[in-house]
Amino acid sequence: MWHPSEFRDLISGRRGGPGAATLRLALSLAEVPYTLAVRWRNHRYETGRARVHRLPVPVISVGNITLGGTGKTPLVEWIGRWLSQRGVRVGIVSRGYGARGGARNDEALELQERLPGVPHVQNPDRVEGARAAIRDFGCEAIVLDDAFQHRRIARDLDLCVLDALEPFGYGHVFPRGALREPPEGLRRADAVILSRADDVPPDQHETIRQTVAGLAPRAAWAEVVHAPQALCNTRGQRAAAASLADSPVAAFCGVGNPAGFRKTLEKLGYQVIAFREFADHYRYTKADVASLIAWTHRLDIAAVVCTSKDLVKLGIDRLGSRPLWSVTVAVNFLAGREMLERKLIALASRRLSPGRAESDAAGG
Repeated sequence: MWHPSEFRDLISGRRGGPGAATLRLALSLAEVPYTLAVRWRNHRYETGRARVHRLPVPVISVGNITLGGTGKTPLVEWIGRWLSQRGVRVGIVSRGYGARGGARNDEALELQERLPGVPHVQNPDRVEGARAAIRDFGCEAIVLDDAFQHRRIARDLDLCVLDALEPFGYGHVFPRGALREPPEGLRRADAVILSRADDVPPDQHETIRQTVAGLAPRAAWAEVVHAPQALCNTRGQRAAAASLADSPVAAFCGVGNPAGFRKTLEKLGYQVIAFREFADHYRYTKADVASLIAWTHRLDIAAVVCTSKDLVKLGIDRLGSRPLWSVTVAVNFLAGREMLERKLIALASRRLSPGRAESDAAGG
């Protein structure tokens, strides 16, 4: 099993040599049937052959067209908080990828901690999950997490997040690239949101925006950054995010794009002298904790840092003698906030509209 960075080194071409070239050729062959299957599935929804369920409340979808790590969760949190602060009973619905035995996955645990008053329903059948959120919690609006390719539920606002570091999945659909579907799928988006926009130069923002405009001319545009907020531990203690600036630290994560997390630490001025990657949504075991303790014990460091998603699964505040902190981040808009708020205001007003009943619809 490749770690995320190893996979990206391969598909991006950064990994050279005849062995890597042979692997890329094999992945190109596998890309063809996967792409055909995705196109056929989308065609079924676009022609009305596949059933689409319309819920009796407004639905907002947050998703992406590339594999994991684009920064959807901070945006879901921002939308959930924005609606809640305006008196809308909002619920979050997700598939629960990586969860086992009825337990919540890392994203649900993180959002539960950050949005304690917002119900989060996880169900592989997201139609039933959304119905349960409405029935059991009285939700007046639903936010679908990681749902751009989930087309069984009609949505009133379809948001697609692009990671500025790798917006178009190296130009190939999985497994040859990191695209979940061909890039023309962006035409379904009502708005495209460029995340980690501060990690690339402004002229690159414009290049990405123009590419998106060619693929999805009707989509609105926004740009956000993931601003570090604080260091937190499992005892509820907080410290300034900059408190470890210029200090040697070890870091690890189990997220889709480890490079994004490492860039956050470097921008804070942390001296990252050791870094470990785990698979996205990784489930840590006692053996993993022991391995991390042994790893950090050999290092001359002030602390160990990870993402919030990692910390909620580990549930510990130290690795041996080293304090363990997570870096919490929040969305800050560089562009497009007013546009998104206008769309949310329109949806918030519709939640009270009489006569909106659940129905089946053609198309997605």
